[in-house]
Amino acid sequence: MSQRQVLQGLEEYRKARLQFVQRVAEQATRPQNLETLQSAGVISLLRPLLLDVVPTIQQTAALALGRLANYSDDLAEAVVKGDILPQLVYSLAEQNRFYKKAAAFVLRAVGKHSPQRAQAIVDCGALDALVICLEDFDPGVKEAAAWALGCTSRHNAELSQAVVDAGAVPLLVLCIQEPEIALKRIAALALSDISKHSPELAQTVVDAGAIAHLAQMILNPDAKLKHQVLSALGQIAKHSVDLAEMVVEAEIFPVVLTCLKDKDEYVKKSACTLIREIAKHTPELSQLVVNAGGVASVTDCIGSCRGNTRLPGIMMLGYVAAHSENLAMAVIISKGVPQLSVCLSEEPEDHVKAAAAWALGQIGRHTSEHARAVTHTLPVLLSLYMSTESSEDLQMKCKKAIKGILPKCTYLPALEPFLYGAPPNILKHVLGQFSKVLPHDSKARRLFVTSGGLKKVQEIQADPGSLLQEYINSINNCYPEEVVRYYSPGYSDTLLQRVDSYQPLTN
Repeated sequence: MSQRQVLQGLEEYRKARLQFVQRVAEQATRPQNLETLQSAGVISLLRPLLLDVVPTIQQTAALALGRLANYSDDLAEAVVKGDILPQLVYSLAEQNRFYKKAAAFVLRAVGKHSPQRAQAIVDCGALDALVICLEDFDPGVKEAAAWALGCTSRHNAELSQAVVDAGAVPLLVLCIQEPEIALKRIAALALSDISKHSPELAQTVVDAGAIAHLAQMILNPDAKLKHQVLSALGQIAKHSVDLAEMVVEAEIFPVVLTCLKDKDEYVKKSACTLIREIAKHTPELSQLVVNAGGVASVTDCIGSCRGNTRLPGIMMLGYVAAHSENLAMAVIISKGVPQLSVCLSEEPEDHVKAAAAWALGQIGRHTSEHARAVTHTLPVLLSLYMSTESSEDLQMKCKKAIKGILPKCTYLPALEPFLYGAPPNILKHVLGQFSKVLPHDSKARRLFVTSGGLKKVQEIQADPGSLLQEYINSINNCYPEEVVRYYSPGYSDTLLQRVDSYQPLTN
């Protein structure tokens, strides 16, 4: 065989390898092909090509493996079991930027699925190599590495701590200062994933100086970046008063309120979430939000969106109202109650209704004035509580809201509908409120008779000596005996019997 024939054969072999990896990479983009590729053992065929002498073949083989692992946990597990990760890590520091991006993609695709897959990334020593890539000259390599680190850290505190221990956080903070928008987004997302698990991890991000740089990007015109920035700040603020105060001190108010009017639903939701995480901690932080116009802005935001986007705003109003009478009144003045009422009545999802019920309960539980502001929602709360179609959580939230509002409700006409069909555990609280108010309000006593309320009370069946019977007796004691007797069941029959037995007087 001549030298020319040898070289020709090698060239044909190179072309065949390249054609093979390119075809697999292309076929791996179609979900319907993946099971066939796996059953054909394509992962074990791609493995040696990661060390091919031709860089393009190496990169394309890594891309194909990344696409396979990205699709499902089963395929990611197959990549792990194929002993491919150590090869990737070994080559990560040695190869060019194209290979580094492809290798980081494989690591991200494996690590995103579960804590077990992410632990395999840690165990193979990939974190140190990925952190080195964060210092690479090429922004695409940095982005790919940041994404892989974020996918590893998102699962739990232990994995996040491993990413922190590898020295990733200071470099991620540098990445959010780079000019490339895509790199900023992914670095902010990674910082968010690290911060979310514990106060200690969030503090690590804070100590690296992340808050000031994140706060400066709140008004960036890129919606995806704004979403990630707001999310990261929210994940930091949620853990403690101190961390929330640090976020506030970065002067995010009133700037963050502009995000509540953003066209992007994710930006709106993450802005509401950030404000909620700040307001929930203390009355002082809630008051700061109120003073900045946050309650009114969140109320408007709730009115401008639907579904899950409303949820953090609804909860934010509830947290503010829970702190004190004055803060609950601020929610009322800002027209929060009508928006919460709409959510309670119109939202199709039970968990959104449950949040609205909880928030209304936090508003109405303080004083009679607060209760009166939400009394119009009581029939809806009762209906949802009694509905067999309501989730257990929605029923519980409605029940707690009703029980919180009732003891403060002195406007009795709003309570009368509860006399018609409310379950005993709710009816007890309603009658207790009547028994407190009627002895001291003559106008209410008269209205209670003319509306049919007193008649309905006489029809309630209560066990002798029970608290329910005590309340009924207290209500009856507010009226003359003959009036109570007149509205008691069977009294008309008694009168007719008296008519039948009455002997008219004759001259």
